[in-house]
Amino acid sequence: MASSYFSNIKYSDSLTLVGISICTAIICEAISYLLIYRTTSYKSLKSTIDKASKKLETMKTNNDPIPSILTKKSKTKKIDRVETSLKESTRDLSLFKFKSGFVVAVVLFMVFGFLNSLFEGKVVAKLPFTPFKIVQKMSHRGLPGDDMTDCSMAFLYFLCSISFRTNLQKFLGFSPPRGSAGGGLFPMPDPKTN
Repeated sequence: MASSYFSNIKYSDSLTLVGISICTAIICEAISYLLIYRTTSYKSLKSTIDKASKKLETMKTNNDPIPSILTKKSKTKKIDRVETSLKESTRDLSLFKFKSGFVVAVVLFMVFGFLNSLFEGKVVAKLPFTPFKIVQKMSHRGLPGDDMTDCSMAFLYFLCSISFRTNLQKFLGFSPPRGSAGGGLFPMPDPKTN
């Protein structure tokens, strides 16, 4: 009786998809916690990045009242050393997170395959606008008809996954350290070296 009531609700497919997305985000964060966040290596890398970013911030804002050429050069060298250390620690943290990322990707791939078979060819939501041509390929993926305001499972799941997982990481305190924003496996090029 409960399943027939749930299937008669107007937004049942959308709510089911949102619920599965929330559960998937919780499972992925639990996997990340078991493989990464509770280890001492992660905690030490995170504290190193936090300390280095705070030190770099104070070094950049600290101005001497009487700057000389020698103090400018030594200050620049110190800043470069701290920036290099910060980049190395950020790279190490990204490599450390890579093993968890692989397991999470496998889980997400399996869930996406399950959802794809469950909602194949079904309209799960109605968009209040017609998306751009680039977005239409994903928002209308696998749906019959020409109504571009129909939303496919892939698009809704993608939007839910991004928003729920990111906010869950922030809520649990697992978001990346603030000094590692530009780092990662593929950091932005340093403008000073060009």
